Amino acid sequence: MRLYKLTYLLLLFAISILACKSEHNHGENGHHHGEHAHQHGAHDHGAKVEQNSILYPEEKHLKNIRQLTFGGDNAEAYWSFDNSKLVFQANNPAWGTECDQIYYLNVDDTPDSTSMPQLLSTGKGRTTCSYFMPGDTSIIYASTHLGGENCPPVPERRADGKYVWPIYESFDIFIADMQGNIIKQITDEPGYDAEATLSPNGDKIVFTSLRTGDLELFTCDLDGSNVQQVTDGLGYDGGAFFSPDGSKLIFRASRPQTEEDINSYKSLLAEGLVQPTNMELYVCNVDGSELTKITDLGNANWAPFFHPSGEKIIFSSNHQSERGFPFNLFMINVDGTGLEQITFDNTFDSFPMFSYDGKKLVFASNRNNGGTRDTNLFIADWVE
Repeated sequence: MRLYKLTYLLLLFAISILACKSEHNHGENGHHHGEHAHQHGAHDHGAKVEQNSILYPEEKHLKNIRQLTFGGDNAEAYWSFDNSKLVFQANNPAWGTECDQIYYLNVDDTPDSTSMPQLLSTGKGRTTCSYFMPGDTSIIYASTHLGGENCPPVPERRADGKYVWPIYESFDIFIADMQGNIIKQITDEPGYDAEATLSPNGDKIVFTSLRTGDLELFTCDLDGSNVQQVTDGLGYDGGAFFSPDGSKLIFRASRPQTEEDINSYKSLLAEGLVQPTNMELYVCNVDGSELTKITDLGNANWAPFFHPSGEKIIFSSNHQSERGFPFNLFMINVDGTGLEQITFDNTFDSFPMFSYDGKKLVFASNRNNGGTRDTNLFIADWVE
Protein backbone atom coordinates (compact mmCIF):
# COMPACT_ATOMS: atom_id res chain seq x y z
CA MET A 1 0.00 0.00 0.00
CA ARG A 2 1.37 3.59 -0.69
CA LEU A 3 4.17 5.65 0.56
CA TYR A 4 3.01 8.80 2.25
CA LYS A 5 5.11 11.57 3.79
CA LEU A 6 6.24 9.72 6.90
CA THR A 7 6.96 12.61 9.26
CA TYR A 8 3.33 13.67 9.47
CA LEU A 9 2.06 10.11 9.50
CA LEU A 10 4.35 8.97 12.26
CA LEU A 11 3.25 11.85 14.45
CA LEU A 12 -0.36 10.92 13.75
CA PHE A 13 0.49 7.28 14.37
CA ALA A 14 1.93 8.04 17.80
CA ILE A 15 -0.98 10.27 18.76
CA SER A 16 -3.51 7.68 17.66
CA ILE A 17 -1.80 4.96 19.71
CA LEU A 18 -1.89 7.10 22.83
CA ALA A 19 -5.54 7.93 22.22
CA CYS A 20 -6.42 4.27 21.74
CA LYS A 21 -4.55 3.25 24.86
CA SER A 22 -6.47 5.77 26.95
CA GLU A 23 -9.80 4.65 25.52
CA HIS A 24 -9.34 0.90 25.18
CA ASN A 25 -6.27 0.14 27.30
CA HIS A 26 -4.41 -1.47 24.43
CA GLY A 27 -2.48 -0.38 21.39
CA GLU A 28 -4.66 -0.35 18.29
CA ASN A 29 -2.34 0.19 15.41
CA GLY A 30 -0.84 -1.42 12.38
CA HIS A 31 -0.28 -1.41 8.67
CA HIS A 32 -1.86 -3.38 5.91
CA HIS A 33 -0.93 -5.24 2.80
CA GLY A 34 -2.25 -2.93 0.14
CA GLU A 35 -1.80 0.53 -1.29
CA HIS A 36 -0.58 2.17 1.90
CA ALA A 37 1.43 -0.55 3.57
CA HIS A 38 4.30 1.82 4.02
CA GLN A 39 2.93 3.89 6.82
CA HIS A 40 5.50 1.94 8.67
CA GLY A 41 8.41 3.73 10.26
CA ALA A 42 6.58 2.84 13.42
CA HIS A 43 8.21 5.15 15.90
CA ASP A 44 7.00 8.46 17.19
CA HIS A 45 7.85 11.82 15.66
CA GLY A 46 10.50 12.64 18.23
CA ALA A 47 12.24 9.31 18.15
CA LYS A 48 15.37 8.81 16.11
CA VAL A 49 16.57 5.25 16.57
CA GLU A 50 19.87 4.55 14.93
CA GLN A 51 19.45 1.53 12.66
CA ASN A 52 22.94 0.69 11.45
CA SER A 53 22.91 -3.09 11.86
CA ILE A 54 22.21 -5.34 8.91
CA LEU A 55 21.99 -8.50 11.04
CA TYR A 56 21.36 -8.83 14.77
CA PRO A 57 23.03 -11.58 16.84
CA GLU A 58 19.70 -13.15 17.87
CA GLU A 59 18.62 -13.64 14.24
CA LYS A 60 19.71 -17.28 14.03
CA HIS A 61 17.41 -18.13 11.12
CA LEU A 62 19.13 -15.61 8.81
CA LYS A 63 22.61 -15.65 7.29
CA ASN A 64 24.40 -14.04 4.34
CA ILE A 65 22.00 -11.11 4.52
CA ARG A 66 22.23 -8.49 1.75
CA GLN A 67 20.66 -5.07 1.38
CA LEU A 68 19.00 -4.64 -2.02
CA THR A 69 17.80 -1.02 -1.97
CA PHE A 70 19.24 2.15 -0.49
CA GLY A 71 16.94 5.06 0.24
CA GLY A 72 13.27 5.93 -0.04
CA ASP A 73 10.43 3.59 0.86
CA ASN A 74 10.71 0.09 -0.59
CA ALA A 75 8.52 -2.83 0.43
CA GLU A 76 6.23 -5.69 -0.54
CA ALA A 77 8.94 -7.44 -2.53
CA TYR A 78 7.79 -10.79 -3.93
CA TRP A 79 9.72 -13.52 -5.74
CA SER A 80 9.48 -14.66 -9.33
CA PHE A 81 8.68 -18.34 -9.81
CA ASP A 82 12.31 -19.01 -10.85
CA ASN A 83 13.62 -17.23 -7.71
CA SER A 84 15.77 -14.84 -9.75
CA LYS A 85 13.77 -11.60 -9.57
CA LEU A 86 11.75 -9.51 -7.15
CA VAL A 87 8.84 -7.22 -7.94
CA PHE A 88 8.17 -4.50 -5.38
CA GLN A 89 6.59 -1.14 -4.75
CA ALA A 90 8.61 1.96 -3.97
CA ASN A 91 8.41 5.68 -3.49
CA ASN A 92 11.78 7.32 -3.92
CA PRO A 93 12.14 11.07 -4.57
CA ALA A 94 15.46 10.35 -6.28
CA TRP A 95 13.50 8.43 -8.92
CA GLY A 96 11.00 11.24 -9.41
CA THR A 97 8.08 9.38 -7.84
CA GLU A 98 5.44 11.11 -5.73
CA CYS A 99 3.62 7.98 -4.58
CA ASP A 100 4.09 4.22 -4.81
CA GLN A 101 4.95 2.67 -8.17
CA ILE A 102 5.95 -0.87 -9.14
CA TYR A 103 9.52 -1.90 -10.03
CA TYR A 104 11.53 -5.07 -10.36
CA LEU A 105 15.14 -6.11 -9.87
CA ASN A 106 17.33 -9.14 -10.39
CA VAL A 107 18.41 -10.48 -7.01
CA ASP A 108 21.97 -11.22 -8.14
CA ASP A 109 22.60 -7.69 -9.40
CA THR A 110 24.91 -5.49 -7.37
CA PRO A 111 22.71 -2.81 -5.76
CA ASP A 112 23.25 0.68 -7.14
CA SER A 113 21.70 3.52 -5.16
CA THR A 114 22.11 5.93 -8.07
CA SER A 115 20.07 4.07 -10.68
CA MET A 116 16.34 3.41 -10.88
CA PRO A 117 15.11 -0.16 -11.37
CA GLN A 118 12.82 -1.00 -14.29
CA LEU A 119 9.43 0.70 -13.81
CA LEU A 120 6.58 -1.73 -14.47
CA SER A 121 3.56 0.41 -13.52
CA THR A 122 2.30 3.36 -15.52
CA GLY A 123 3.89 6.02 -13.31
CA LYS A 124 0.41 7.47 -12.78
CA GLY A 125 -1.86 7.29 -9.77
CA ARG A 126 -0.93 5.06 -6.83
CA THR A 127 -0.08 1.37 -7.05
CA THR A 128 0.17 -1.53 -4.65
CA CYS A 129 0.65 -5.25 -4.18
CA SER A 130 2.48 -6.58 -7.21
CA TYR A 131 3.13 -10.28 -7.84
CA PHE A 132 4.68 -12.40 -10.59
CA MET A 133 2.44 -14.34 -12.95
CA PRO A 134 3.35 -17.86 -14.20
CA GLY A 135 6.31 -17.82 -16.56
CA ASP A 136 7.80 -14.70 -14.95
CA THR A 137 7.08 -12.65 -18.08
CA SER A 138 4.29 -10.57 -16.53
CA ILE A 139 3.15 -9.22 -13.18
CA ILE A 140 -0.16 -8.44 -11.51
CA TYR A 141 -0.69 -5.28 -9.48
CA ALA A 142 -3.34 -2.77 -8.42
CA SER A 143 -3.44 0.85 -9.52
CA THR A 144 -5.63 3.94 -9.26
CA HIS A 145 -4.47 5.40 -12.60
CA LEU A 146 -7.85 4.99 -14.30
CA GLY A 147 -9.27 7.30 -11.64
CA GLY A 148 -6.71 10.02 -12.33
CA GLU A 149 -3.06 10.54 -13.17
CA ASN A 150 -2.20 12.26 -9.88
CA CYS A 151 -1.65 10.62 -6.52
CA PRO A 152 -5.02 10.25 -4.80
CA PRO A 153 -5.41 12.50 -1.74
CA VAL A 154 -4.22 11.40 1.69
CA PRO A 155 -6.88 11.68 4.43
CA GLU A 156 -6.65 14.81 6.56
CA ARG A 157 -5.81 14.45 10.21
CA ARG A 158 -9.07 13.68 11.99
CA ALA A 159 -10.53 15.67 14.85
CA ASP A 160 -11.34 12.42 16.66
CA GLY A 161 -7.66 11.40 16.53
CA LYS A 162 -8.36 8.13 14.71
CA TYR A 163 -5.52 6.76 12.61
CA VAL A 164 -7.10 5.72 9.31
CA TRP A 165 -6.19 4.26 5.94
CA PRO A 166 -7.93 5.25 2.72
CA ILE A 167 -9.60 2.53 0.67
CA TYR A 168 -9.41 4.15 -2.74
CA GLU A 169 -12.40 3.15 -4.85
CA SER A 170 -10.36 3.71 -8.00
CA PHE A 171 -8.09 0.73 -7.30
CA ASP A 172 -8.37 -1.99 -9.92
CA ILE A 173 -6.14 -4.95 -10.72
CA PHE A 174 -4.05 -5.18 -13.90
CA ILE A 175 -1.53 -7.46 -15.57
CA ALA A 176 1.53 -5.89 -17.20
CA ASP A 177 4.48 -7.28 -19.12
CA MET A 178 8.08 -6.77 -18.03
CA GLN A 179 8.32 -3.60 -20.11
CA GLY A 180 5.43 -2.05 -18.20
CA ASN A 181 2.74 -2.44 -20.87
CA ILE A 182 -0.70 -3.26 -19.46
CA ILE A 183 -1.90 -6.38 -21.22
CA LYS A 184 -5.10 -7.07 -19.26
CA GLN A 185 -7.44 -5.50 -16.72
CA ILE A 186 -8.58 -8.14 -14.22
CA THR A 187 -11.24 -6.20 -12.26
CA ASP A 188 -13.69 -3.50 -13.27
CA GLU A 189 -16.23 -3.57 -10.43
CA PRO A 190 -17.06 -0.29 -8.66
CA GLY A 191 -15.02 0.19 -5.49
CA TYR A 192 -11.75 -1.09 -4.10
CA ASP A 193 -10.11 -4.12 -5.75
CA ALA A 194 -6.48 -4.71 -4.76
CA GLU A 195 -4.05 -6.86 -2.74
CA ALA A 196 -3.81 -9.62 -5.34
CA THR A 197 -1.43 -12.55 -4.97
CA LEU A 198 -1.03 -15.78 -6.89
CA SER A 199 -1.22 -19.47 -6.04
CA PRO A 200 2.12 -21.32 -6.29
CA ASN A 201 0.23 -23.66 -8.63
CA GLY A 202 -0.15 -20.72 -11.01
CA ASP A 203 -3.90 -21.20 -11.44
CA LYS A 204 -5.66 -18.87 -8.98
CA ILE A 205 -5.57 -15.27 -7.81
CA VAL A 206 -6.75 -14.11 -4.38
CA PHE A 207 -7.60 -10.46 -3.79
CA THR A 208 -9.52 -8.09 -1.50
CA SER A 209 -12.64 -6.36 -2.79
CA LEU A 210 -15.37 -4.04 -1.54
CA ARG A 211 -17.87 -5.26 -4.14
CA THR A 212 -20.23 -6.74 -1.50
CA GLY A 213 -20.13 -3.64 0.69
CA ASP A 214 -17.49 -5.05 3.04
CA LEU A 215 -13.79 -5.78 2.52
CA GLU A 216 -13.76 -9.50 1.76
CA LEU A 217 -11.45 -11.99 0.08
CA PHE A 218 -12.23 -13.36 -3.37
CA THR A 219 -10.50 -15.76 -5.73
CA CYS A 220 -10.59 -15.86 -9.52
CA ASP A 221 -8.89 -17.54 -12.45
CA LEU A 222 -5.88 -15.89 -14.07
CA ASP A 223 -8.04 -14.10 -16.64
CA GLY A 224 -10.33 -12.63 -13.97
CA SER A 225 -13.16 -15.10 -14.59
CA ASN A 226 -14.79 -17.51 -12.13
CA VAL A 227 -14.86 -15.04 -9.21
CA GLN A 228 -15.62 -16.78 -5.91
CA GLN A 229 -16.19 -15.10 -2.54
CA VAL A 230 -14.03 -16.59 0.23
CA THR A 231 -14.85 -14.65 3.41
CA ASP A 232 -18.02 -12.99 4.69
CA GLY A 233 -17.26 -11.87 8.27
CA LEU A 234 -17.61 -8.19 9.11
CA GLY A 235 -14.19 -6.54 9.10
CA TYR A 236 -11.25 -5.88 6.85
CA ASP A 237 -9.91 -9.11 5.33
CA GLY A 238 -6.70 -8.64 3.37
CA GLY A 239 -3.07 -9.46 2.72
CA ALA A 240 -3.89 -13.03 1.69
CA PHE A 241 -1.38 -15.60 0.44
CA PHE A 242 -1.75 -19.20 -0.67
CA SER A 243 -0.15 -22.17 1.04
CA PRO A 244 2.71 -23.89 -0.84
CA ASP A 245 0.31 -26.55 -2.20
CA GLY A 246 -2.30 -23.95 -3.15
CA SER A 247 -5.01 -25.47 -0.94
CA LYS A 248 -5.21 -22.87 1.84
CA LEU A 249 -5.10 -19.12 2.44
CA ILE A 250 -3.46 -17.17 5.23
CA PHE A 251 -4.60 -13.58 5.82
CA ARG A 252 -4.97 -10.87 8.43
CA ALA A 253 -8.31 -9.45 9.48
CA SER A 254 -9.98 -7.01 11.80
CA ARG A 255 -13.11 -8.35 13.45
CA PRO A 256 -15.05 -5.62 15.30
CA GLN A 257 -17.13 -7.22 18.05
CA THR A 258 -18.67 -4.55 20.27
CA GLU A 259 -21.53 -2.36 19.07
CA GLU A 260 -19.25 0.68 19.30
CA ASP A 261 -16.52 -0.92 17.22
CA ILE A 262 -18.99 -2.24 14.64
CA ASN A 263 -20.61 1.18 14.22
CA SER A 264 -17.19 2.82 13.96
CA TYR A 265 -16.04 0.34 11.32
CA LYS A 266 -19.17 0.80 9.23
CA SER A 267 -19.17 4.59 9.43
CA LEU A 268 -15.51 4.84 8.44
CA LEU A 269 -16.00 2.40 5.60
CA ALA A 270 -18.83 4.57 4.30
CA GLU A 271 -16.24 7.38 4.10
CA GLY A 272 -13.80 5.14 2.21
CA LEU A 273 -11.64 4.66 5.30
CA VAL A 274 -10.61 1.91 7.68
CA GLN A 275 -8.97 2.15 11.08
CA PRO A 276 -6.24 -0.39 11.83
CA THR A 277 -7.52 -1.71 15.14
CA ASN A 278 -6.38 -5.07 16.40
CA MET A 279 -5.63 -7.44 13.53
CA GLU A 280 -5.15 -11.16 13.91
CA LEU A 281 -4.25 -13.98 11.52
CA TYR A 282 -6.71 -16.45 10.03
CA VAL A 283 -6.27 -19.53 7.86
CA CYS A 284 -8.91 -21.25 5.72
CA ASN A 285 -9.31 -23.49 2.72
CA VAL A 286 -9.34 -21.69 -0.62
CA ASP A 287 -13.14 -21.95 -0.72
CA GLY A 288 -13.39 -20.31 2.72
CA SER A 289 -14.22 -23.47 4.65
CA GLU A 290 -12.51 -24.46 7.92
CA LEU A 291 -11.83 -20.82 8.80
CA THR A 292 -9.58 -20.75 11.86
CA LYS A 293 -8.15 -17.87 13.88
CA ILE A 294 -4.54 -18.75 14.62
CA THR A 295 -3.35 -15.74 16.64
CA ASP A 296 -4.83 -13.92 19.59
CA LEU A 297 -1.86 -11.73 20.43
CA GLY A 298 -3.36 -8.25 20.40
CA ASN A 299 -2.09 -5.16 18.59
CA ALA A 300 -1.31 -5.59 14.89
CA ASN A 301 -0.47 -9.01 13.43
CA TRP A 302 -0.23 -8.91 9.66
CA ALA A 303 1.82 -9.56 6.49
CA PRO A 304 1.64 -13.36 6.97
CA PHE A 305 3.28 -15.86 4.61
CA PHE A 306 3.50 -19.65 4.70
CA HIS A 307 6.74 -21.37 5.59
CA PRO A 308 7.82 -23.72 2.75
CA SER A 309 6.66 -26.71 4.82
CA GLY A 310 3.10 -25.38 4.84
CA GLU A 311 3.04 -26.06 8.59
CA LYS A 312 4.14 -22.64 9.88
CA ILE A 313 3.42 -18.97 9.23
CA ILE A 314 5.92 -16.10 9.27
CA PHE A 315 4.39 -12.69 9.94
CA SER A 316 4.99 -9.18 11.26
CA SER A 317 3.74 -8.11 14.66
CA ASN A 318 4.05 -5.41 17.31
CA HIS A 319 2.18 -7.44 19.94
CA GLN A 320 5.09 -7.01 22.37
CA SER A 321 5.12 -3.24 21.90
CA GLU A 322 3.81 -0.60 24.25
CA ARG A 323 4.51 2.38 21.98
CA GLY A 324 3.43 0.92 18.64
CA PHE A 325 6.93 -0.19 17.69
CA PRO A 326 8.96 -2.21 17.06
CA PHE A 327 7.42 -4.48 14.45
CA ASN A 328 9.39 -7.70 14.11
CA LEU A 329 8.99 -10.98 12.26
CA PHE A 330 7.62 -13.96 14.14
CA MET A 331 6.79 -17.54 13.22
CA ILE A 332 3.89 -19.65 14.48
CA ASN A 333 2.49 -23.09 13.74
CA VAL A 334 -0.72 -23.20 11.70
CA ASP A 335 -2.53 -24.44 14.82
CA GLY A 336 -1.46 -21.31 16.72
CA THR A 337 1.23 -22.95 18.86
CA GLY A 338 5.02 -22.52 18.95
CA LEU A 339 5.37 -18.74 18.61
CA GLU A 340 9.01 -17.80 17.85
CA GLN A 341 10.59 -14.42 17.24
CA ILE A 342 12.63 -14.31 14.02
CA THR A 343 13.98 -10.73 13.73
CA PHE A 344 15.09 -8.36 16.48
CA ASP A 345 15.03 -4.90 14.91
CA ASN A 346 14.33 -1.76 16.95
CA THR A 347 11.75 -0.24 14.62
CA PHE A 348 10.25 -2.12 11.67
CA ASP A 349 10.54 -5.48 9.89
CA SER A 350 7.71 -6.76 7.69
CA PHE A 351 6.55 -8.17 4.32
CA PRO A 352 8.43 -11.48 4.49
CA MET A 353 8.30 -13.93 1.58
CA PHE A 354 10.15 -17.20 1.18
CA SER A 355 11.57 -18.00 -2.25
CA TYR A 356 9.74 -20.83 -3.99
CA ASP A 357 12.65 -23.18 -3.31
CA GLY A 358 12.52 -22.26 0.39
CA LYS A 359 16.17 -21.27 0.54
CA LYS A 360 15.87 -17.50 0.92
CA LEU A 361 13.75 -14.90 2.68
CA VAL A 362 13.12 -11.35 1.48
CA PHE A 363 11.68 -8.68 3.78
CA ALA A 364 11.47 -4.93 4.25
CA SER A 365 13.15 -3.19 7.16
CA ASN A 366 14.14 0.13 8.66
CA ARG A 367 17.49 -1.38 9.73
CA ASN A 368 20.74 0.12 8.49
CA ASN A 369 19.11 3.39 7.48
CA GLY A 370 21.41 5.72 9.39
CA GLY A 371 18.62 6.90 11.66
CA THR A 372 16.46 8.09 8.77
CA ARG A 373 12.94 6.86 7.99
CA ASP A 374 14.06 4.94 4.87
CA THR A 375 12.69 1.45 4.44
CA ASN A 376 14.73 -0.94 2.33
CA LEU A 377 14.65 -4.48 1.04
CA PHE A 378 16.86 -7.24 2.44
CA ILE A 379 17.48 -10.80 1.32
CA ALA A 380 18.95 -13.59 3.46
CA ASP A 381 19.60 -17.29 3.36
CA TRP A 382 17.06 -19.11 5.54
CA VAL A 383 18.41 -21.36 8.29
CA GLU A 384 16.03 -23.88 9.89
